[in-house]
Amino acid sequence: MTSESEQLPAAVRRERILSRVSENGFVRVADLSREFGVSEVTVRSDLDAIERESPIDRVHGGAVLRGSPSRREEPFESALTTAALDKRLIGTAAARLVQSGMSVILDVGTTPASVAAALLARDDLDDLVVVTSSLTTALTLEPAIPRFTVVVTGGTLRPLQHSLVAPFATKVLDELRVDVAFIGGTGVHPDGGVTNVNLAETEVKRAMLLAADRAVVVADASKLGRIDLGRIGRLDEFSTLVTAGADAAAQESFARAGVEVISV
Repeated sequence: MTSESEQLPAAVRRERILSRVSENGFVRVADLSREFGVSEVTVRSDLDAIERESPIDRVHGGAVLRGSPSRREEPFESALTTAALDKRLIGTAAARLVQSGMSVILDVGTTPASVAAALLARDDLDDLVVVTSSLTTALTLEPAIPRFTVVVTGGTLRPLQHSLVAPFATKVLDELRVDVAFIGGTGVHPDGGVTNVNLAETEVKRAMLLAADRAVVVADASKLGRIDLGRIGRLDEFSTLVTAGADAAAQESFARAGVEVISV
């Protein structure tokens, strides 16, 4: 980090910060602090000043470009029709990684929901424990009881995804150690890691990642190469990426980053 005497003038720094927001659709306070060699308090002050005169919105942990597509989140029902075939293929491929007797975490969202549907269709599975923060997924898996034990995390209901978030959403996860977690996100990037547009969901996804011996990210090609505001984890914290519709160059970029790529 540069010393205080080596800092850019505030006006120049703020112009560059605004450029970062315009280019990426968002910025993180911690990243800007490291880049410009100033404290996070200074960065927050910069963002507050920029917000007063420019089309950005301050959010917890950073700022986003006002009206940026990267900060819009589709309701669960709307997202069901987006890349529906790819999601079904991803769900089937991901479900093949599960064996009887395992414990599994299933994230919220339509792609993890496809994993749930594929698990339900596998009548060879028995003695499976599935932990989820998704009410939709829990109800999807109900017909598999008693072959499956379905554990719902608890928490505060978030209608957009029919999911459970803070407060209390991570309490159960903090007490568990599962074999594998299937986690979705709105961005998967070789350098930026796995990210998500909604910060409340991101907190729970991060807890899921930390509760698993193995983490698998499930994402269709539209999520690849994107970085959103909430960081779930570095790519090297995931063992496997299950995707569909990705071109060879994208697959190679993730393979070089050290993650196993299953493309269907």
